[in-house]
Amino acid sequence: MEVEGQDTAINITVKFSGRSIPISVSLDSKIKDVKSLLQPLTNVLPRGQKLIFKGKLLVDGMTLRESEVTNGAKDGPILKDAKTRPISRANTSSNKTVNEKTGVLFDKNRVERWKVTGVIGLAECNLKAIPEEVWTCGPSTRVLDISNNSILDVPAQIGCLSSMQKFLLNGNGMLDECIKWKGLASLKHLTVLSVSHNKLSTLPSELGALCSLRQLHVSNNKLSSLPVEIGLLTQLEVLKVNNNRISNVPMCIGDCSSLAEVDLSSNLLTDLPVTFGDLLNLKALHLGNNGLKSLPSTIFKMCLQLSTLDLHNTEITMDVLRQLEGWQDFDDRRRSKHQKQLDFRVVGSAEFDEGADKL
Repeated sequence: MEVEGQDTAINITVKFSGRSIPISVSLDSKIKDVKSLLQPLTNVLPRGQKLIFKGKLLVDGMTLRESEVTNGAKDGPILKDAKTRPISRANTSSNKTVNEKTGVLFDKNRVERWKVTGVIGLAECNLKAIPEEVWTCGPSTRVLDISNNSILDVPAQIGCLSSMQKFLLNGNGMLDECIKWKGLASLKHLTVLSVSHNKLSTLPSELGALCSLRQLHVSNNKLSSLPVEIGLLTQLEVLKVNNNRISNVPMCIGDCSSLAEVDLSSNLLTDLPVTFGDLLNLKALHLGNNGLKSLPSTIFKMCLQLSTLDLHNTEITMDVLRQLEGWQDFDDRRRSKHQKQLDFRVVGSAEFDEGADKL
């Protein structure tokens, strides 16, 4: 490696798998930050990286300066996992099996990596079913991403992934009967559930059992309503239900006391329940492309953190907004946020525009 730079900025060349990876970084950057920069370049998670410089293992909490990576160094960091081994045809075949159900070849080493990292990434793998190998990972699984496949069955066996925190199954064309919600409802540690871009027409009552859920993404489906059990999701912070066919929102939405962002744009709404005023942590509300003519009377008075409001292509007029108690305070917050954004980008007039607050 060669290291070049002026002041605190240097260029580092990291050796990995027989190739050299140049990156530019500050001498005061910590080793863990360097690993984060290397992740998209090597496809190796930071926890799986070991950076070695002059025979010494670099410690995550130390900076490059403290690790004595300086200008003029002749041999730079080596990212461990760069070993190349001659693999015979026999060894290659012994580490791989064909899943009879999906017809997909799986590397046993990859399954072991899933267990170690807790991350199972199977997006865009042309799958028609969740591979049996996934279930062998059991409680070690933290993230399962099966997005953009053709999977039409989420079996009750999903409950064996009892420690899973994020489940992503966007873009599979799933119908209501494709998901065995009783199994899914047993995932008490699940914080993110994303089932956008499918063909779901209903969400079942079992949804309310996901007591740790913080983000629910169900946009671009065929939903006509939300279950009343959604009010049980008191930890929910982000609710994305845009681009559906929802005509009303249940009163119990006000029980989702942690909600900070709600996107109900592009639905069939004509009004909102008054309980929206109970969402004291609400910061962003997206209501564009609906048939709304008014907002709940207490929304500006009670939702004192609200600063982003999208009313683009609704029937709500400025006269209606000005009549709501708390409008002026909201407008001041909106303008303050808008002004901060002007420091980073050139935008149009600060006059209120129902679509501008999407910025």
